[in-house]
Amino acid sequence: MLLGTVSACSPAGLLNGLDRVSALSGPRQVASGIAFGPAPRLKLDVYAPAGARAGASLPVVVFFYGGGWVGGARGDYGFAGRAFASQDFVTVVPDYRLVPGVRFPTFVEDGALAVRWARDHVAQYGGDPDRITLSGHSAGAYNAAMLALDPHFLRDAGVDPKVVKAAALLAGPYDFYPFTEQRGRDALGAWPRPLETQPIHFSRADAPPLLLMAGTADTVVRPYNSERLAARLKALGATAELRLYPGKSHVDLVKSLSVPFRNDTPALADSVAFLRAHTR
Repeated sequence: MLLGTVSACSPAGLLNGLDRVSALSGPRQVASGIAFGPAPRLKLDVYAPAGARAGASLPVVVFFYGGGWVGGARGDYGFAGRAFASQDFVTVVPDYRLVPGVRFPTFVEDGALAVRWARDHVAQYGGDPDRITLSGHSAGAYNAAMLALDPHFLRDAGVDPKVVKAAALLAGPYDFYPFTEQRGRDALGAWPRPLETQPIHFSRADAPPLLLMAGTADTVVRPYNSERLAARLKALGATAELRLYPGKSHVDLVKSLSVPFRNDTPALADSVAFLRAHTR
């Protein structure tokens, strides 16, 4: 399994630019570069539906971008923020620290700090801190899955794990030990108990509802990751749904969050429907 970046096929910045030109009105960025932790990189952007005001009590999604834990920047993923904001979600897009500057579990811990920020501050942008959900693509889906499934990350950040009501995850790696390629070894291989790096290891009956989406033509993060995690969660009695998109690649899923490619997959519609159902 190779954990590639969107830039391997379609640079996220270009995709974001195309999206911005296509979406001239509607959802907007309402905050930029807000610090949510002590490290210089720990900043986030917020997107909201047009007309959203403090106290609006809209559902919230924290979106984590991919990039194999070695690349990515929040400014290139405004298209994801605008996509969810166009569906009446207040959307938080945080940066997190990257390999080789850090290793597991730092990037997951950074995600927990972003969730804590959302809990404490999203109401001023119209979001409801009692309706927080997660989403992400590729390595970002991994980060979100770890936050949803291993409760110690949020607890260590001073957050009740039950603050996460659901997660909708795109093409994530959840069951990939032993590490078969260098990027996984670099990011996770130094941890002394490797099973603790695997989201599937933390499957539990009381996990928040998860929607796991993958393209059947994904050769970057193989669909079995989503299939195995969904099966394990269902066997334990947790709420988990699997969506496989025939003929779609790793990049197709995140690309379809951008307006010009919105019809390539139903990933946004499926995500929104699932997250709404679990934040009522």
